[in-house]
Amino acid sequence: MTRAPWWVGLVVCSVGLVARAESVAFQTLQPGVEYGVATLVEKPEAGDGKLHVVRIDPAVASIDLGLASESGAMRTAAQWSDQQDFSVVINAGMFETDYRSNVGRLVHGAHVNQRGWKKSYQSVLAMDPSVEGVAKATMLDRDAPGFDEAVKPYRTVIQNLRLIKAPGENVWKSNNRKWSEAFVALDGKGRLLFCFTRTPFEMVELMNKVLASGLGVVRAMHVEGGPEASLTIRSKALKFDLSGSYETGFFPRDDNDRQWELPNVIGIRAVK
Repeated sequence: MTRAPWWVGLVVCSVGLVARAESVAFQTLQPGVEYGVATLVEKPEAGDGKLHVVRIDPAVASIDLGLASESGAMRTAAQWSDQQDFSVVINAGMFETDYRSNVGRLVHGAHVNQRGWKKSYQSVLAMDPSVEGVAKATMLDRDAPGFDEAVKPYRTVIQNLRLIKAPGENVWKSNNRKWSEAFVALDGKGRLLFCFTRTPFEMVELMNKVLASGLGVVRAMHVEGGPEASLTIRSKALKFDLSGSYETGFFPRDDNDRQWELPNVIGIRAVK
């Protein structure tokens, strides 16, 4: 949810000095959906040092939203999975103190959750196009040339704080703040990545590791941090519910043992 403006002061950072993370081996969860895990830190100060990654081909898998402003109730990621028949659930973004509205613009078809664009947020996830010939889901840089035309066909948009801008530039610098992190990314092949790590990182460090990981990330947006960061998987091969914990200045410890309720999530429809 909205807290202190820890994101102030962004800058492009080099990844040239970052050690390469372990390669990610993926297993298929359902058509168009794969899961893998990479070790980012061997002996972390908190958490397990792992980056959990769900890779989605939007041309194959069905991606949708769960919104309390439509359904009337907040839920944990696991509860959203059960209620909406999602096989994978991740946060949709930070939310306002009304516990309904996304901080950035959020429109789900005819439903408007947050009407206004947030000036400082430069990442937009776009889904459900009204025309043929464009990706069924993609991520856009709002400050890139041609953004207005590129986003126009999409009936569902989520605007969030940017982590990586195309073609793979880290836009963070050190700010001495760390948190567990959930983020959504786009790779060079047009696949979406739902990513989660319980281990707290400064975002400049984490994004450098992501860019060095071999995942081919070209864009990424922050969707939540600290104990509210969540990832749920429900498939024939895997079933787990992950929750974040540590966040500087808000929850500075690693003892959170549950998923927190969320008003807005992104989910992948289960295949029967």
